[in-house]
Amino acid sequence: MKFTSLTAFSTLLLISTASAGNFFQQNARFIGTATQGQKVPGENPLYFCDNDTAGDVATIEWVNLTPNPPTPGGTLEIEAAGVLHDVIASGAKVDLTVKYGLITLIRESFDMCENAGQVDLECPVSDGKRILKKSVDIPKQVPPGKYTVVANAYTVDDRRITCITATVVFSSFGAEL
Repeated sequence: MKFTSLTAFSTLLLISTASAGNFFQQNARFIGTATQGQKVPGENPLYFCDNDTAGDVATIEWVNLTPNPPTPGGTLEIEAAGVLHDVIASGAKVDLTVKYGLITLIRESFDMCENAGQVDLECPVSDGKRILKKSVDIPKQVPPGKYTVVANAYTVDDRRITCITATVVFSSFGAEL
């Protein structure tokens, strides 16, 4: 599987990972997670991991998905805007967990700088406002069930960049947000 890590925003990582890993399809509905903070602004199924985002290195202003929900065999357009309050340097990581129900499918750590080129960035990533765009091809089939994705990004000195989560339920009965 190919995973897209995002240097400035784990948001694109979360969405791209889910779609590249065959987690989106026509019959999906998005629900909140058991432990979540506020909803990430925009047209998306994302939530911050908790309500305390004041100390985060990145402020996510909005994330939009088109179409929302994604359609099978189509392309998902992802656009995100935010502000980096500090430089993201080599050694920054994203811890990614993907669960299918109670079963952990993926628990991996990705180097953000090694994957920065996938969203047209280079490390170190300077502070300031960023608008990022990514297109992801959506597969036609996804096994029905509940998928939970958590992406926790942090700097080389363990300061949280951001933490984002989403739960997606796939069924054969139609899409619902």
